[in-house]
Amino acid sequence: MRISAKTANFARPIQKSNMTEKKKATLVLEDGSRFEGVSFGYEQPCAGEVVFNTAMTGYPESLTDPSYEGQILVTTYPILGNYGVPSPDVKDTDGVSEYFESERIHCEAIICQEYSDEPSHWQSERPLSEWLKEEKRIGLSGIDTRKLTKLLREKGSMLGKIVFGSDDEIDFYDPNRENLIDKVSTKEVREFGEGDKHVVLVDCGTKYNIIRCLTRRGVKVTLVPWDFDFNTLEWDGLFISNGPGSPEFAEAAVEHIREAMKGDKPICGICMGNQLLGRAAGAGIYKLKYGHRGHNQPVLMAGTDKCFVTSQNHGFAVDNDTIPADWEPLFINLNDGSNEGLRHKTKPFFSAQFHPEASSGPKDTEFIFDKFISML
Repeated sequence: MRISAKTANFARPIQKSNMTEKKKATLVLEDGSRFEGVSFGYEQPCAGEVVFNTAMTGYPESLTDPSYEGQILVTTYPILGNYGVPSPDVKDTDGVSEYFESERIHCEAIICQEYSDEPSHWQSERPLSEWLKEEKRIGLSGIDTRKLTKLLREKGSMLGKIVFGSDDEIDFYDPNRENLIDKVSTKEVREFGEGDKHVVLVDCGTKYNIIRCLTRRGVKVTLVPWDFDFNTLEWDGLFISNGPGSPEFAEAAVEHIREAMKGDKPICGICMGNQLLGRAAGAGIYKLKYGHRGHNQPVLMAGTDKCFVTSQNHGFAVDNDTIPADWEPLFINLNDGSNEGLRHKTKPFFSAQFHPEASSGPKDTEFIFDKFISML
């Protein structure tokens, strides 16, 4: 009997990291709260916005999600590292990573209750700690993440820093005060896929799976920088990606979107794309108390009884009370009533605040890509 490579990998011995001495480190929050833990990544102080994620799996995808740029990520699931890290060299047909959502880790640090330094999984190439050290990112375990998450829910996302000695090692840093979109967006125009229809994908921090979800549906995709004037190109549809930070820094993109909206070609946005489409339409944006991050956010399609479990990662939202008369909400978050998508009443413009490409996470809203392609 022939054994497949995938099956054979189950026989791979459990990998052990080179963790010999565990160094203590402390998470310090801007309200004075302190959480002492043990380092399992790169050992240098860092600072950012502390947020929590309620997903049970998917740390390679979350760590490489550009929407986490400048943030310290707390995982509510109690263990990290148990299935290791897959190879970055495995590419899909578009030439991008099969397992990661960008080319690097974007979180400043990741925090968990327990870290396993003996991963066992057929896809695993190395322990999480080795990857973090290579990328110079901090990992912190031994933290009461339940207590920390309850604190963040009560007071909202807070600035924080991780120090290995004195609190004076590094200052607090607010990533939302700078243009994070420009920091993660492509610097050059890139082409993906083939097809008779042409989609321009505005890169505000796009996840690789958005590219896959488009090219799999038989269209040619042109990825452009966030501030690129795509109105100078010929295209059949416009797609606006996810991205980190505040949408207020992407005014150049908003102006280009507003110009495109004078026509009738299909426009779709995801996450940051929803906020930028909303701003272009004239709606207001506000910062959520602690954001929506995880694979389990219930979302209702407006005007129906259809509810979807969605994957999300955002800290800002469109203000439903400011949506112009020729627009309407498309999806609503059932936890807090916040906006989860928009649609124009007469033109083929629509968006989702959640992630229909959902890598990692549930994929039952991937029909949004089918709807967009059908409009081209």
